[in-house]
Amino acid sequence: MDNRSSLHVVDFHNHFVGPAFTPVAGAAAPLAQQERWREVNRQLASPEALMASIEDAGIAARVVNTPLEFVRTSGGEVAVTMVQRINDQLAELVGRHPGRLYGLATVDTYGGDAGARELTRAVRDLGLRGVFVESARGDLLLDAPQARPTLATAASLGIPVFVHPINDPQLRQRFGRYGRAGTTLTRGAINSAALIALIESGTFDELPGLRVVVTTLAIGAVLLTGAFGDGARLRRDAPTLARRHVYVDTMGLHPALIRSVVDLLGPDHVLAGTDWPVFTEPAVADRLQRALTACGLDAAEQRMVAGGNALRLLGVEQ
Repeated sequence: MDNRSSLHVVDFHNHFVGPAFTPVAGAAAPLAQQERWREVNRQLASPEALMASIEDAGIAARVVNTPLEFVRTSGGEVAVTMVQRINDQLAELVGRHPGRLYGLATVDTYGGDAGARELTRAVRDLGLRGVFVESARGDLLLDAPQARPTLATAASLGIPVFVHPINDPQLRQRFGRYGRAGTTLTRGAINSAALIALIESGTFDELPGLRVVVTTLAIGAVLLTGAFGDGARLRRDAPTLARRHVYVDTMGLHPALIRSVVDLLGPDHVLAGTDWPVFTEPAVADRLQRALTACGLDAAEQRMVAGGNALRLLGVEQ
């Protein structure tokens, strides 16, 4: 059965670890959730599961990344050779499925110049089209000097930066008792904090070519850019900065969330994204089209959100 809707959907938010590494997603999950995470890790390791999921979801393509969080059991420094192997493996897979897969480079974002060098190699030599970064590491957010070389390189290369949530240990200790809801709150808070840090620190001012994608979990920070009065929101020019530099995915496919982001940033700054395989959305294309229609988006705006915005960010000819 063909699950495709009339939309050409390019899902921007997907993860892949592959057979070269052992995925450890959900390693700290409670016992009741471990079976679910075993299935997630099985799919993360399998190229066949990834490609089959494109057909099952009725979409055109996935943009894939390899989070360091999913291949290491603790934070800290990451071996350069390991990051290189991750990018080599992903580039090889993407090369075998042109137009169906697009890859984002993995780097040690908080590793200073080493992250910038690997990003340059991954884009110029391997053909990856963006970079995946962690919202934080330890006490560092993306305004830290250690992250600036990677962000500056991304801006100079003209590629998007996918700012992804992590499980912050302190927040997890506070909210972990609330199960999956607590985990979502933790990750949403740290994703929001990363965006606020970029805006308030002047990073966007210093790097005018920087374009970042955050998840729907960062809706709190997006709202702070413009939904409140001057006394409650971020710096006065935050709406302008966000409109110029920030994109948000559709994780959850909820019309109210999508409508909020469209109202604040515009339909050209919203990207289809589901967080596969952490969340395996059935018939994504149909569900997305229903959500976008419920939002009141016209046909041209729906095409932008479904795939046009992602392809434009990635530098893919349409």
